Amino acid sequence: MVGRHAARSRRAALTALGALVLAALPATASAAPPAAPEPQRVTALTPAAGKAPARVLRAMERDLGLTPGQAAARLVNEAEAGTRAGMLRNTLGDRFAGAWVSGAASAELTVATTDAADTAAIEAQGARAAVVEKGLGELRAVKEKLDAAAARTQTPKTPVWYVDVRTNRVVVQATSRSAAAAFVEAAGVEDQMVGVRISPHRPRVLEDLVGGDAYYINGQARCSVGFSVTQDAQQGFATAGHCGDPGDATTGFDQADQGTFRASTFPGKDMAWVGVNPDWTATPDVRAQNGQKVQVTGSVEALVGASVCRSGSTTGWHCGTVRQHDTSVSYPEGTVDGLTETTVCAEPGDSGGPFVAGTQAQGTTSGGSGDCTNGGTTFYQPINPLLSDFGLTLTTTSASAGTPAPQDNAAADAWAAGRVYEVGATVSHAGLRYRCLQSHQAQGVWSPENTPALWQRV
Repeated sequence: MVGRHAARSRRAALTALGALVLAALPATASAAPPAAPEPQRVTALTPAAGKAPARVLRAMERDLGLTPGQAAARLVNEAEAGTRAGMLRNTLGDRFAGAWVSGAASAELTVATTDAADTAAIEAQGARAAVVEKGLGELRAVKEKLDAAAARTQTPKTPVWYVDVRTNRVVVQATSRSAAAAFVEAAGVEDQMVGVRISPHRPRVLEDLVGGDAYYINGQARCSVGFSVTQDAQQGFATAGHCGDPGDATTGFDQADQGTFRASTFPGKDMAWVGVNPDWTATPDVRAQNGQKVQVTGSVEALVGASVCRSGSTTGWHCGTVRQHDTSVSYPEGTVDGLTETTVCAEPGDSGGPFVAGTQAQGTTSGGSGDCTNGGTTFYQPINPLLSDFGLTLTTTSASAGTPAPQDNAAADAWAAGRVYEVGATVSHAGLRYRCLQSHQAQGVWSPENTPALWQRV
């Protein structure tokens, strides 16, 4: 990852660092919990979940300490758990407090609720129920107060804060308890609503059209290609916002002229996209180990605890797990909200590179701490908000099956390929209505009636 390289003060800061920068569900809660559904376990799988490339499985075995059988089973279990979690999230409404997978093969799904009466409904879907005090909406409201405080105060000693669904609290990572207490007080948040994690590490931006390949900005700095995208007839790739500003010129891994940054947001978010010239062709490929490639099939968001792998032009192909979504990180250049924290390592130059869960695009590398020799923590900018903000279509193996409809040209509630859907969104299609179970960008061949892993008829 690379800091912005326009002639501004932060370029010097990034150079000195040497560089690692590195969905509330609107639901109506009823006074009484709904009756438990019939005990029928959902078995729908995310498209292509059972066809993981060998290079993904081998990297998971290496980095997560899994057997071949555990790696293969883990991807299937995680994909299937995402559907069940989405159904329960829609059922529980405001009582939903998060979901996560656990175990070497991610065989156990846990769904948290604020009402013990929901236990039967959760267990009917083969999940373990965790009864907690705070719903996900309440936790996010606390985090939003911290976000607001960070906008008006300095946070060098409290660089990370996030919603931790597994502990049912908002956590502030700080260099000392006194620093955390001061930040919490500035936000006007009650102490009991926040947990504190003491750590000396401070994330930094990873400085320095196959996902993971190197590209260069204005001939001065290097980042990594994320995912191939299109906007109408323009081809390009998604990457990190801190890598460049709109208008910055890029060259490819071979130093050939490549394109320009069309849009970039950093800080606040860490997202950008580069439009390329006709010499470059967008592909669904992500570079894996030893020159092999993984082909992206979609962008279904992985659960907390799920396995993810990352490609970058400095350190190559590495895997780990999702620690939590909706994380705010205070980099020296400013705060970025909505990141996902992982256990995957990364180093300078890996910025902007792709994260995948199986063959599903997850996001582009933002920043972190540590390295791939001693281990570390890395954050990524989720891909679906990036696609939505910039009006981009992810290039996938199924994209040729249909031309995505522009988001602003389709009826408000009609399902359309190319749109990004969040959990709980409802659409109409072929005279029927469906509710979204997992966040994703719709693919041309993923119409609701054909993808029960993503859509539930209502």
